[in-house]
Amino acid sequence: MSRKVLIVDDEPHMLRLTELSLKKDGYQILTARSGREAIELASRELPALIVMDVTMPEMDGITALRHLKATPSTSAIPIIMLTTRGQTITRTEAQGSGAALYLTKPFSPSSLAAEARRLISTLATPPSTP
Repeated sequence: MSRKVLIVDDEPHMLRLTELSLKKDGYQILTARSGREAIELASRELPALIVMDVTMPEMDGITALRHLKATPSTSAIPIIMLTTRGQTITRTEAQGSGAALYLTKPFSPSSLAAEARRLISTLATPPSTP
């Protein structure tokens, strides 16, 4: 199981805060500044989890999310969407596009770390057989 987590955000301070929230759990952190860069890095590195901002230049997070979920090699990677927007339409759009979780900024770093552990451990746990 990969210990890599890809963090995608165009704001350096949010990128750093998210990185610090997850690094203490021993994850290898990869970073990208746009949806397009996230797609390229995720396809190459196949992280265990992606934490991605919604609003970014060049390619927004929802578009990148849809692309990652439509690509066989990255479709199973859980994606947590982060945004300053609390709009219902964005949340619905993210969840309908395959986001595992949607968090509104500011977020609790400990909550983000707990959700990351939960999502990654869910992937590592084999399904039970009847």
